[in-house]
This record gives sequence, structure tokens and C-alpha cells, in this order.
Amino acid sequence: MTYFRLSCVAAAALLLVACGGSDGPERGALIDPPATLATLTTAQIDAATASSGLQALTGKAKCDVKVVALNYATVGAKEGEKTNASGVMLVPGGSCSGAAALVAYAKGTDVQKPHTLANPQDSETFLLAAMYAAQGYAVVATDYLGFAKSGYAYHPYLHADSEATSVIDSVRAARNAAGTVGANLSGKIMFTGYSQGGHSSMAAQRAAERDYGSEFNVVAGAHLAGPYNLSGSLRIPDAIAGVQFFVPYLVTAWQKTYGNVYANVNDAFKPPYATYIENLLPSPTLNYTTLVTTGALPGGTPNQARDALFQPAFLAGAQTSSSNPLYLAAKKNDLLGWTPKARVMLCGGAGDPTVPPAVHLAVMKADFDNRGVTNVTTVDVDAAVQATYGPGGKAPTDPTSAAFATYYGSYHGAYEPPFCHVAARAVFDAVK
Repeated sequence: MTYFRLSCVAAAALLLVACGGSDGPERGALIDPPATLATLTTAQIDAATASSGLQALTGKAKCDVKVVALNYATVGAKEGEKTNASGVMLVPGGSCSGAAALVAYAKGTDVQKPHTLANPQDSETFLLAAMYAAQGYAVVATDYLGFAKSGYAYHPYLHADSEATSVIDSVRAARNAAGTVGANLSGKIMFTGYSQGGHSSMAAQRAAERDYGSEFNVVAGAHLAGPYNLSGSLRIPDAIAGVQFFVPYLVTAWQKTYGNVYANVNDAFKPPYATYIENLLPSPTLNYTTLVTTGALPGGTPNQARDALFQPAFLAGAQTSSSNPLYLAAKKNDLLGWTPKARVMLCGGAGDPTVPPAVHLAVMKADFDNRGVTNVTTVDVDAAVQATYGPGGKAPTDPTSAAFATYYGSYHGAYEPPFCHVAARAVFDAVK
């Protein structure tokens, strides 16, 4: 589509950046004019949420939603790098004409490099439209560095600082686009995100309050199923569900960012994966399913997949040594130790096998509590997940059954998110 193409001027600017030039547009500046892709009417939104069963959680739409593609200037993971990122802005319209708070959303782990949220048919984009924009919120959601229209060379996965700048600059881009696309913004900002996005949104709230307090009126953060305690997660004995996607993604991204996670790729990964793993994720063609079915990544149980991918000594070093480079990289990207000014809600499901709350949410909440932080609450949506998706209203218990595999295979990616978004919107409704 023509609105996904960089203009010659923008392309030239990005080329100068790639070649080391220091000049470039200000962070959050629009590289392309914002392009309206579609307007979802309240009737269309209601029809879709009714047929999917989502309407019981979202409620009926109050507003039409304009879907707008953004391409904006931002910075890279290393000092002095200027680049761009793309994303989407969802603008409430129709009968909704009042000033809208802006929800800045960060998406979950994405393995498909061309994927953009600037797509009215995208399921995550539609969830944001139905849950927030159709209820009167404006929404902006970044595709992150290294995805879609971004010219950045790689995606700095779970790198807190660049996640934060991508999200913060998307807010600036939305403000710059507002007049063109008919958005009436109130000035209030809420941060939220799911999975990787929970880590990103918390990093963004931390940075916005710490570094840009006079620029952003942050009124709340709702961080959903995020991996906040990365160093702690390296030390759990059993692998998480999805280990073959998330851990090599993290290891290779941190190697590109810090340069010292391993001396040689063969020290970290076993063959045949070591020969191509550094350039595998995100993939231009493969998705979660085909990464495994093509043999690009191993299948099997989480522990089997972990053991097929990694050299044992590499992981053992991170588990046992506090000076191990992988462990130190994880410590840099932990989110423990910050103090929010605006209210914060942490959401997760106790049965989540991918981002276990006992490793992340509970540790994050205990860290807040131990430092006397009183404006943080937590929500556990496990009971709702079980009642809705568990056979007989309970989680299946036979690990050899198909029901068990389906339930826990879908828990983090499909079952948990809508319930956490309901909890997030309740927080936002109280301060909008």
C-alpha cells in the first residue's frame, strides 16, 4: 500500500542515520503524513464483538474508530542512533467528540518482521479498538524497532530503554498527528501493554515520569503479564512455555546491543541452530507455528526445546554466577527498584506458563511493597480464565491430555489478555 512507503526525503534521512549522520527529525516527528486506513463503525465493532463473545468484556461500542497508520522518528538501542518506527493510532469518532485520554499500548512478543498494528483486520488492533477506542479513548501502539516500516537493523527484544523510547515517541507522534486526523486529546496519558508489552509499558512509564515529567501528564499505568524480573527468570530450574522463541530472541538481541553476552555464537547455541540463530528473529516469513514445523526452532516440551537449543554451560553460567554476562544483561533490563508517581496496576493469571506471576508479578509487587510504595495494585485473572476456558470450569490436570495441551498452550497468548485488558480499563476509567 502506498502509505506504507517512505517518501524520498524520509528515506534519504534514514540513510544518513544508518551511515552515522547525527542530524535528523526530532523524536516523535512524523516521517510520513498519517494515513487513515479505515473507519470502524459502532455497528461493525458490535457485530464482531458479539460474534466472538468479546462483547461481554468490552461492552457495546460507543464510538466509531478511525484506524490511522503512523511512521515516526525515534532512537535506537545505542547512544546517538536515530531511526524510525511505525505504528497505529486509533481515534474515537462518531458520537464521541469530547477530549480523549491517550492510551499508549505496547504489543506482545512478535516474531514476524513485516507485522504492523496499522491493520484494521489485525486481532490485537481490533481488541484495542473495541476495548479502548470504541469506549472513548484515543490509542497509540508502536510496532517497535525493527518491525514493519522501521529501518532499524534488528529488534532489541526486552531491552527496557529502547522499548521505552519507542513507546514514548509514539505518544509524541500521536500528538503530532492529532490535528490532521481529528483527534481531540485531553493531555492525560495512560501506559499499558501485554507480555513483552507489559515490560515495555512499565519501562515507558518509568522513563516518562523520571525524564519527561513536565511533558507528559501520566495518570496511570496498567502493565499486563510482563516479564519484569528477567534476571530471576534465568534462574528457575524448568523452562517456560515458548522457551524456543523467547530466550534465543532475548539472547541474540542483547548480544547485538551489548556485544558481550557470548564470545562466539557456538558457545551459546548448539548446531544446527548456531549457524543462523542470530539472524532468525524476527523473521520475514515465518510465524510461531512455521518456525517449529520447518525445523528452524525445536519443538517438544519446554525443557526438551531448551536443551536442544542451548549449550548447557552457557545457561549454567547465568544460573550460578552473578558476574555472568547474560545475567548482567538481564539485571540491566529488570524493572525492580523504581517508584511510580501515578497509580499502577499489575495483572496476570496464576496459571500462566509463559510469564509465571510467581517469578515476575509477585516479585515486582513485593519489591514495591518492601520499599513502601502504596499506589500499586494487582489483579489475578486465573479464576476467569478457568471458568471460561477450563473443561467444567476448571483447569485440566492431566498433563498427557489434549485438553491440557490446548488450555496451557493458549493461556498466555489468547485466554489471559482480554481479562487483563478489562482490569486495565477499569483503572483508566477511574482517572480519565
